Amino acid sequence: MKIPVVALVGRPNVGKSTLFNKIVGKKISIIEDTPGVTRDRIYSDAVYKDIKFNIIDTGGIDASLEKFNDEIKIQAEIAIKEADVVIFIVDGKEGITANDLVVRDILRRSNKRIIVAINKIDNKQSNNYLYDFYELGFDTYIPISSEHGTGFIELMDEVTKDFTNKEEKEDNRLKISIIGRPNVGKSSLVNALLNEERVIVSDVAGTTRDAIDSVLTYNKEEFVIIDTAGMRKKGKVYENIEKYSLLRSMKAIDRSDICLLVINAEEGIIEHDKHIAGYVLEKGKGLILIVNKWDLVEKEKTTNDYLKLIRNEFQFLSYVPVIFTSALTKKKIHNIMPEVLKVSENIKREIKTSILNDIIGDAYLLNLPPSYKGKRLKIYYTSQTGIKPPKYTFFVNNKNLVHFSYERYLENKLRENIELEGTPIILQFKNRSE
Repeated sequence: MKIPVVALVGRPNVGKSTLFNKIVGKKISIIEDTPGVTRDRIYSDAVYKDIKFNIIDTGGIDASLEKFNDEIKIQAEIAIKEADVVIFIVDGKEGITANDLVVRDILRRSNKRIIVAINKIDNKQSNNYLYDFYELGFDTYIPISSEHGTGFIELMDEVTKDFTNKEEKEDNRLKISIIGRPNVGKSSLVNALLNEERVIVSDVAGTTRDAIDSVLTYNKEEFVIIDTAGMRKKGKVYENIEKYSLLRSMKAIDRSDICLLVINAEEGIIEHDKHIAGYVLEKGKGLILIVNKWDLVEKEKTTNDYLKLIRNEFQFLSYVPVIFTSALTKKKIHNIMPEVLKVSENIKREIKTSILNDIIGDAYLLNLPPSYKGKRLKIYYTSQTGIKPPKYTFFVNNKNLVHFSYERYLENKLRENIELEGTPIILQFKNRSE
């Protein structure tokens, strides 16, 4: 199922972040009465009248010469390219400005469906410039007030009128996404797995323009491989700032069952790798870390040394298997698919209730939870209530007595007794009265 994408664009301080937060239903974008506060794209899932879509907030496009404006313009253009619908937000109290015309010119080149949201229309006085915006030359104009909610329903009805969440024919093949920063060797890894030159490979970061699906046959079973990478424009590598590739990775993660997060062994681990891994965890997907280009690492560095570094940097992913490979020489590529099959079993693993309660009962007696104001957590019963990822529900006397350290202890005990390598797990606590 393809999830539609909506992008919010406009010059600084027209209310993009306020509208973003209203659409999402919670405060995600930073709101300050200061132009240029949102400098990076911010992404979220959203739902309107049971229609799901992704929404992107962008930094304000400013024609002035401040140093970060070129970067803001680039990431806004990326957001526009990803979008099915663009909401062009203008300030109804100020009328058309030179920056609005800059945004208009960018949008005209995009050939996307554009809706002009004339924001800050709070009273009759705000209508002074309303009809001036028709000079922008687009088809659809909707007066709104992001702050007060005026026109919000009309806007969202227009935005989502062509969106559907119709289920495509179900594809039961396991979907594996190859994710990571630009130029870590994702496309080379896909080619090594497929054993053919199906994806364009280059040593220039951002060569792959779109997510590409390939079919891999392994042990007479078909798997869908989703390759993701950066975007390039003639003469300009978009992903020169790493975070700009995040949306493409997020979309691939959403579609996949298992993610292979590729790390460049030469460059080591950076913050962006952690951001991508965190999103995989948030979405409950299986995960395998692939340390690629291992053939280029200095010989004195051992896999054990590097593994210690990974475990230290990714402390929240202690359950994730790590494979050291070279897509170029195909060294240890053969280790990837057996690990994928193992993680595939683990993300849908089901445990009998009796066994689960034995594990939790023993763990509880071995290490009683700390008491708080004379009260101690009691666990009456545990059951598995979901898969992909496995979800375990604990019925307790008072869920407010669950300390995060004790929750981590219970997770560790489950992992010690159940084969859960490569999969996140969810622990839910409910009062017995619920």
